Amino acid sequence: MDQNHLAATAFVFPGQGAQTIGMLADFASRYRLITDSFNEASDYLGYDLWGLVQNGPETELNRTEITQPALLVAGVSLWRLWCENAGSLPGYMAGHSLGEYTALVCSGSIKFEDAVTLVRDRGIYMQAAVSEGEGAMAAIIGIDRDIIEKVCTNSSVDGQVSAANYNSPEQTVIAGQIEAVNKAMDLAKEAGAKRTILLPVSVPSHCGLMQPAAKQLAKRLNDINISDATIPVIQNVDARPHKNADEIKGALVKQLHQPVLWVDTVHRIAELGCKTIIVSGPGKVLSGMIKRITRDINVMNLNSIDAFDFSINKK
Repeated sequence: MDQNHLAATAFVFPGQGAQTIGMLADFASRYRLITDSFNEASDYLGYDLWGLVQNGPETELNRTEITQPALLVAGVSLWRLWCENAGSLPGYMAGHSLGEYTALVCSGSIKFEDAVTLVRDRGIYMQAAVSEGEGAMAAIIGIDRDIIEKVCTNSSVDGQVSAANYNSPEQTVIAGQIEAVNKAMDLAKEAGAKRTILLPVSVPSHCGLMQPAAKQLAKRLNDINISDATIPVIQNVDARPHKNADEIKGALVKQLHQPVLWVDTVHRIAELGCKTIIVSGPGKVLSGMIKRITRDINVMNLNSIDAFDFSINKK
């Protein structure tokens, strides 16, 4: 293989929000590997994951303990398809939130059978950590992260609120207790935000409210074997590449209650010399974020048969 080519490419995987009813149906019509991957996961989960992904109901697919394994399997199955058809490996991997687990499976750090039930349990821990109606997340658009951090600090007299996802220079997601989130949205508007959008989520991810879930996750991670990664994974909490198993495990626990440094991650990928990022998963949200962060990297998206064929031919 051409090692220069490998080092110049990164694979990244989307997180929650990328799921849709019917995703990967076009791939499954051509490649049995897709349904085989979902059927394998179904055996571990004890229900028909592919049937649910294809037929819904949407309310069921959007339950976090189902969304997380569904997206993990989608990303892994496309990665398996890439390896089977392209035969070349990237220099680095990363994933947005839940997508980090997909990256760790594809990098050889976590076994597929362990990851499927691990992310299901992660979703259960997250849902149980905060009572329904207590937490919230909101997207703040059009002001700098420094200002958003000050806004969150000034809003924390009404409860916990902090930056959760640094998605692009123009968009940061905040999370916390609903009163504090609402206060932060108001202060952000006063500070010049173009828009503030309350997100339709049931769990306030990547904030201090997730610390009880992080403690449960830490115990659960001790039940599985985590290996050194064969491909470095740039993790959300510090935007640095990791291969060491202990470092990976520690970062996964922190990730649940600390912000996703996605802007920093994309800049790190560029600093490491990558010229191409391939997004392995459904939807276009993640590729859109990357394009808003930098124009110096070519972005390919494996979200349709046509896009996959194009990417294979361009590799």
